[in-house]
Amino acid sequence: MRLLLSKRAIVTRLAGLFLLAAALGWLFDLTSEFLLLFAVGIIAWHYKHLFLLDKWLWRDRKLSPPAGDGSWQQVFDGIYYRQRKARKKNKDLRALVRRFRDGAEALPDAIVVLSLDWTIVWCNKLAQQLAGLRWPMDERQRIDNLIRNPEFQQYLQQQNFEQAIELPSPLTEDLTLEYRVLQYGEKQYLLIIRDITQLKQLEQIRKDFVANVSHELRTPLTVLQGYLEMMEPEHLPQQAIWQKAHAVMLDQTKRMDNLVQQLLTLSRIEAAAKVHYDDNVDAPAMLLLLEQEAHSLNREKQHHIQFEIDPDLRVNAITEELRSAFSNLVTNAIKYTPDGGEIKVSWRREHHKAVFTVTDNGEGIAPQHVKRLTERFYRVDQARARNTGGTGLGLAIVKHVLSRHQSRLMIFSEPKRGSSFSFALPPELVVGELTATQPKLPKKLK
Repeated sequence: MRLLLSKRAIVTRLAGLFLLAAALGWLFDLTSEFLLLFAVGIIAWHYKHLFLLDKWLWRDRKLSPPAGDGSWQQVFDGIYYRQRKARKKNKDLRALVRRFRDGAEALPDAIVVLSLDWTIVWCNKLAQQLAGLRWPMDERQRIDNLIRNPEFQQYLQQQNFEQAIELPSPLTEDLTLEYRVLQYGEKQYLLIIRDITQLKQLEQIRKDFVANVSHELRTPLTVLQGYLEMMEPEHLPQQAIWQKAHAVMLDQTKRMDNLVQQLLTLSRIEAAAKVHYDDNVDAPAMLLLLEQEAHSLNREKQHHIQFEIDPDLRVNAITEELRSAFSNLVTNAIKYTPDGGEIKVSWRREHHKAVFTVTDNGEGIAPQHVKRLTERFYRVDQARARNTGGTGLGLAIVKHVLSRHQSRLMIFSEPKRGSSFSFALPPELVVGELTATQPKLPKKLK
């Protein structure tokens, strides 16, 4: 229990000691000398403890207080008690700050704490990655000196923070960032930076999708409307004109039907939450049937088509989706390869995987188009795609089908040297996968 100093007790004790010194001085007839000596002793005693206090506070590294006498010991103990209390409070504050910073680091957004004059108080790691800030080197630097975008600087000057502002990242033009400033406490602002690149891309894809669907449907509908307006019930066109109009309208109707069917297929694949594989899909039989269809489709083009199929390579897959992937890749090769070209289709076992490849010697594709081929309605050549009846959805369907089969489409192409489209189904989807210690026997020996 901590004892409190009593003024009365100290005064009483000093008075008693001075009386004792005066009595001793009276006995020796040296009263003044004894009182002076006693006063000097009291002062020396106090300075001794002052030096002990100074040494403990500024030079000693130990935390425990020095040993003192009388009331000074209570002073030492009181300071020690306050120190321990302050250290505990500082420890709690450091833990609180650490938790705050850990929480700020875990946020999916970049966080920058700013003072009223826009100097940086603190920022998390994501702010360093998105906005190029450096911590702690940029501490006390003005944020508008580091993010030198005129629109951002004007945004800070106007101090109208009801709406966020969207700007490219100062590190790369490929990233789009959203900046939002919030009042934080009495004398601070909180700058929140969010990467919205993917959201902007999705929004652009949505706009392109609506525009492309509208455009694809507008052309055949315009053709149909034109012919129907021309054919009045009382004045039907001549037989030759009617035959031409009928063929064109039928072709445009088939085109619309094909577009709607592929949109439905793509929507169904994307909406399917769970993947249920059919056991032991007879892929060789599926490809043999596709080979017959390819030769039928190839009558006008007169390509040299070669199928190389492993008759024993079966897989676990979604039958209809796998057939759609096979068909789209082969059909595209036939449509977009110039007349008389060479097309090679293979289905083989390679490194314990089932690999499907379609190779042609056509015109090839420029590198800037290759990475966008699987986007909906994306075409390298708009006019050529319409002439061949393409909808721009085939490779998008293939991409989603393969993602549901733990695979992805590989495209290798070079202008004037042809293209190769391939994918590999993983070993866990291959039926009866053989290992190196189990060689495949010829059919006659099985």
